[in-house]
Amino acid sequence: MKFLRYVLAISLTLACCGFARPAVSAEPARLIFDTDMGNDIDDALALAMIHALQSRNECRLLAVTLSKGNAYAAPFVDLLNTFYGRGSIPVGRVLNGKTPEPGKYLKPIVEAKNAAGKPLYPHRIQPDSATPETVALLRKTLAAQPDGSVAIAMVGFSTNLARLLDSAPDDVSPLSGRELAAKKVTLLSTMAGHFKGKGPRGAGEYNVVIDIPAAQKVIKDWPSLIVMSPWELGDAIKYPAVSIERDYRYVAKHPVAEAYRLYMKFPYDRQTWDLTSVLYAVRPDRGYFGLSEPGTITVTDTGKTEFAPSAEGRHRILTASPEQVTKTLEAMVCLCSEPPVPPKPPKTGVTKK
Repeated sequence: MKFLRYVLAISLTLACCGFARPAVSAEPARLIFDTDMGNDIDDALALAMIHALQSRNECRLLAVTLSKGNAYAAPFVDLLNTFYGRGSIPVGRVLNGKTPEPGKYLKPIVEAKNAAGKPLYPHRIQPDSATPETVALLRKTLAAQPDGSVAIAMVGFSTNLARLLDSAPDDVSPLSGRELAAKKVTLLSTMAGHFKGKGPRGAGEYNVVIDIPAAQKVIKDWPSLIVMSPWELGDAIKYPAVSIERDYRYVAKHPVAEAYRLYMKFPYDRQTWDLTSVLYAVRPDRGYFGLSEPGTITVTDTGKTEFAPSAEGRHRILTASPEQVTKTLEAMVCLCSEPPVPPKPPKTGVTKK
């Protein structure tokens, strides 16, 4: 009975989204998710959306690398991966990373216990676990993939990718980090920058300002296409509190919904900054966004981002019309709240004659 309820929940969610799962033969996007998990709640929503897209065979999450230097970030990512049935996905921790503070939801969710005193959300990674360092994991992951097959969604600081560019050949690959990126990565979809109006930090956007030298290096030296989702785009698309209240009730305690409630005084509608970069990385051709003309983005020493149109430029900026905002938000809500794929029912042992 429990299994049937689980299947029904998934069927209703898919019906809400208005389309069925794509054919299994479709080639899924190979995705690396680089995140400052814990600094905002949109990172958690973005990871939930990735799992829904993987369940639909639209992407394959190769690894999660963390740019936030807090010990609870990796266990939180691991418990979300485990909740969605993919606890084997490798998670990398940054060394001497920025923003080491715990944030609002990492520790409470990781340490939550059930009535029996066991972890409410199972996870294998603990705050003191030995986990791969981010650059080593990035090199290992990229080296194992076919050429020109990987998309990276970078929704935190540029720390890890800047260090990757500086990395030297090793036992994993005879290529430098820059050569690996050029050979393996087709798209860097990043949430960063601010180009219109005045955000909360003036012209300097958070993901850029926290590690300006790294942002400068990645924007200047990254060898493949960069599509940047700016602050003003995510600010225009707000995830509704009513979805948190109603769409995650297929389990008594949902880690994403509980984290959302912990992040700010509930109810609130939160900007979808990180979700935009993930959605574009996996579904670039579904009409959710517009694209600027080609050009070159530069990062000033104060963290300001500037864009100069150029036919030879390898940078683009995401945009969205009012109609696209509505369409994109609907897709985000459906995907983020989609239940995990249920386990296959056990075999009965009955054979047909």
